[in-house]
This record gives sequence, C-alpha cells and structure tokens, in this order.
Amino acid sequence: MLNIDSLERGIVIDHIKAGSAMRLYQLLNLDRMECCVAIIKNARSSKLGKKDIIKIDGMVDLDVEVLGFIDPNITIAVIDQGKIIEKKRLVPPEVLRNVIRCRNPRCITSVELGVDHIFRLSRGQEGQRYRCVYCEQEYQGQGTGEK
Repeated sequence: MLNIDSLERGIVIDHIKAGSAMRLYQLLNLDRMECCVAIIKNARSSKLGKKDIIKIDGMVDLDVEVLGFIDPNITIAVIDQGKIIEKKRLVPPEVLRNVIRCRNPRCITSVELGVDHIFRLSRGQEGQRYRCVYCEQEYQGQGTGEK
C-alpha cells in the first residue's frame, strides 16, 4: 500500500471523485503557488470505491465555492500540529462568477468583451441548476468547472 506522509500544517481536500484531482488542481490555481502539493489518484474508499485526494503543505487561501460547484461531497480538512482542527463540508454556491461560461450566442457575455460570466443557483422541480443572470440560459454541464 502506498504511504504518503501526514501533514504537520496544511489542507487536505478529500472525497474527490476519482480522476478529478488534476482539474481541481488547475481550477484552484495550485500550479501557481509555491507550496508543496501531493495529488493522490484512485485511492481506495469505502464510500466511493475509488477517490482522489489533494494534500497541500502549508496554509493557503482556496476558493472553496468552486469545489462546492464541482462536487459538494468533497470535504476539506484543515491540519495544524498534525491534527485536524477544522473539517468543512461543501454546499453548491449560490453564485458562480467566471467559473463556467454561458453558451448562448445572443447573451451579452458572448457579445461584449470583459463582461463577467455570472450564474445563479436556481432550485426547481428538476433539481438544482445554474442559470446565467443575463439571459437565463441553463448551464448544461455536470459540475465540471469548465473554464
């Protein structure tokens, strides 16, 4: 079995859908940070079968709303002195700004340069969906966080 050292101080992003860690790595801009990051792919999980995990050495500021959009089952553990001091469960954010793009060719975001792509969470009979605040176009993806 593979052994990854425990963190003395840092953040563990756990219960990531298997195969999604690299996309999260890019969305969270971890490639631009100077901290040490470990990505564990296809780890065994009693709940998920397989999962990915991201371990970040040191405290960094993360946009956890993006994570809640991608997969609200992801958990975040904050580690200090080798112990979990905080565990966060995620919820889908009410508003997404510049995380996904509106695909409506008539939307102002397609016509005007520099207009933020803003989506609001709407709840209906068919479940939770994100809609463009300008044209009401429904986002058709499944939390992929496409840019």
